[in-house]
Parts: sequence; C-alpha cells; structure tokens
Amino acid sequence: MAAPHSETLHFKTVGSVFLFSNRLAQIAHGSLSPDAEPRKGGISKELRVTDNNLNVFWCAEEARILRVSVGSFLDHLALVLETMQAFGPSETQ
Repeated sequence: MAAPHSETLHFKTVGSVFLFSNRLAQIAHGSLSPDAEPRKGGISKELRVTDNNLNVFWCAEEARILRVSVGSFLDHLALVLETMQAFGPSETQ
C-alpha cells in the first residue's frame, strides 16, 4: 500500500495573518481559497480562519516549490488586502 501523499512531503511552513475582524478574515479566505496550486503534485496548501486570523499551512516536496507557492500567495494576499482597504466598508462604521 502506498504512503498517503502528506507523508511524502518534506518541507512545511505555516503563516498567520491578523485581520481587524473575523469578517475580514473570512473575506480574505474566500478570495484566496479558490486559487488552487497550478502544479498537480508536490505541494499542498490549506487555509483556515480562526477568530481574526487567516492561517495558511503548506507542505511541499521541494524547497523551491514551497518558496514559489508562498511568494505567490503573499502577492495575492497583498492584492486582496489593498482591495479590501480601497473598496470595503470601514470596520468602524
């Protein structure tokens, strides 16, 4: 029997982004979740929301793949945060 895919991955990292409300964390999660990894293997990414935090978990077979995935995610996250700031309602309203 073959080992589960997660056992073959060697590089892991975790990120957590604090947002000002659970609503904003949910919006960021919804905006970033549809972006599946373009590779058909070698990497997995999981997003979760806990309170006001967007948590991201990566596992990859190679450090290079992990670096590219994290970098791409951070680029997308920056765009989502800029968009929420520019067009979203203020949390104080």
